[in-house]
Amino acid sequence: MENDKLVIGGKEFDSRFILGSGKYSMKLIEAAVKDAGAQIITLAVRRTNTKEEENILDYIPDGVTLLPNTSGARDAKEAVRIARLARELGCGDFVKIEIMRDSKYLLPDNYETIKATEILAKEGFVVMPYMFPDLNVARELQNVGAATIMPLASPIGSNKGLATKEFIQILIDEIDLPIIVDAGIGKPSQACEAMEMGAAAIMANTALATAGDLTMMASAFKDAIEAGRKAYLAGLGRVLTRGAAASDPLTGFLH
Repeated sequence: MENDKLVIGGKEFDSRFILGSGKYSMKLIEAAVKDAGAQIITLAVRRTNTKEEENILDYIPDGVTLLPNTSGARDAKEAVRIARLARELGCGDFVKIEIMRDSKYLLPDNYETIKATEILAKEGFVVMPYMFPDLNVARELQNVGAATIMPLASPIGSNKGLATKEFIQILIDEIDLPIIVDAGIGKPSQACEAMEMGAAAIMANTALATAGDLTMMASAFKDAIEAGRKAYLAGLGRVLTRGAAASDPLTGFLH
């Protein structure tokens, strides 16, 4: 496991847990870094300054990679503008594309996401597009220069888990990029299942932020993600479609 690195845009990470933006607090960020091992933390550029006296950037420790997102963008043009602003603010070249015109379900606009990804990849950004899991869209995102594919598990903030499991598995099987499961993961067991499927990493926020014991939940996510990754690398045992198989031989007993 020591040499099992998550590689995004040529940069290596030991952790496969990414803290999403949304429900931020000093305690959440501390727990995500210390107890969940997060090395990437997203921030919504439009909401970096949440109060006059407070700046989220002040909470993020040195050594953590910032992943600005384009939350609030309604089309590719707005997403590109936000990404360029983030770079000018010193947030680096990593960017998570989020484009949503749907205010009720907050589902990503896959087609505008492809447009923004193509523009920003040509400008040297490490583009990590958030998308509804669709194989044809994922292929096009790969073709235009995406560094990862980030399919939603279920609607943002819902904690409903792997509602799109079968579609995510198709992306894992068919797309030669890291598949980072984003949005809707509500339990460590769901994170573990996604990692067992072959996901490269998990992004979560609400599951930690709304937990009764934030520190313990962060630690639980770390353990679950690591266990799921180990199980995937080890090769999961076969599943019988019918009948049963004895774990010990049924013949040749000692007399």
